[in-house]
Amino acid sequence: MNAVNFFSKEEKELIKSAVKEAELNTSGEIRVHLDNHCKEDVMDRAAWWFEKLEMQGTEQRNGVLFYLAVKDHKFAILGDAGVNALTPDNFWDSIKETMALHFSEGNFSTGLKEGILMTGVALKDHFPYQDGDVNELSDDISFGGN
Repeated sequence: MNAVNFFSKEEKELIKSAVKEAELNTSGEIRVHLDNHCKEDVMDRAAWWFEKLEMQGTEQRNGVLFYLAVKDHKFAILGDAGVNALTPDNFWDSIKETMALHFSEGNFSTGLKEGILMTGVALKDHFPYQDGDVNELSDDISFGGN
């Protein structure tokens, strides 16, 4: 099992649909990235992918990356500067706790879906959906090379 085939086709569609649904609540942009391994600090690795995926290029700096290292059982949620400037330090805690609970039961796609949907609702106050909103980042899951 590796990052590319960690989720079934149906689970990948469930996750992509969750991103689309969450983005109906917010102008925030959500991406999901899977790696096999993360040998460094998970937040550092997520930040590296955030930049590599050019997520810092959104107009309102409101991108959010869900990063999972599937073989090392690590995950992170990383918001861009615009998100971090408007939200408290503990903004991601309840979302991470919900995801971790699902993950501990082996329900990875459900955990990711719930985290993504919670993010859409949580960002709504700071970055509401705008008429004519442009989807600035791909909704597809991306995969690392390690």
